[in-house]
Amino acid sequence: MGAITGKWQEALAPEFRKPYYRKLYETVRREYASRIIYPPSEDLFSAFEATPLENVKVVILGQDPYHEPGQAHGMCFSVRPGVEIPPSLQNIYEELHTDCGCDVPDNGYLMKWARQGVFLLNTVLTVRAHQANSHRGIGWEEFTDAAIRALNGQDRPIVFLLWGRPAQQKMQLLDNPKHLVLTAPHPSPLSAYRGFFGCRHFSRANAFLEANGAEPIDWQIEDVGRM
Repeated sequence: MGAITGKWQEALAPEFRKPYYRKLYETVRREYASRIIYPPSEDLFSAFEATPLENVKVVILGQDPYHEPGQAHGMCFSVRPGVEIPPSLQNIYEELHTDCGCDVPDNGYLMKWARQGVFLLNTVLTVRAHQANSHRGIGWEEFTDAAIRALNGQDRPIVFLLWGRPAQQKMQLLDNPKHLVLTAPHPSPLSAYRGFFGCRHFSRANAFLEANGAEPIDWQIEDVGRM
């Protein structure tokens, strides 16, 4: 499996020594050896690699990875260029267009966000092929709790975008008054019309960052030909 390095490794090192993580590691290792699991093992910690702890300005918290072939690559909601844009991300782009005027791109690759400090984390980091939520409850929730606590402890303003119930269950970990926590329904077609559309989280995040002396996020994802 991939490895966590840098400040993330320092912050999460205690987790690797805990009994739950040893059990989680063995469970995930067996799953990769015996089943089709997403994302590919080398992409498991891509979000941590793409957005170092000290660079995080915005956290987008999803549920679990996409569970169909070729989609998940370790960053919530993102798919690589050439992969059809999933419905939840289509709805994110629709809200971005309404909120910030961003053009809807021809791809779902969100690495541009990650490199600007948008940490694209799922509450659960692996999933069996074709079985949504199949790795819920095996230990990932405790691990991502630790990541959220590390972010909560950062002495600088961070915006947390919690979409859907699993993400919002992390809210109890966020008690640092420096941060901004915004909640909305999940952007999936099943729930986007219950309040995700119109939440204006992207412009609100940027307004908060600018008010606190930080560079706003350029949310526009370019078409593949311009990347």
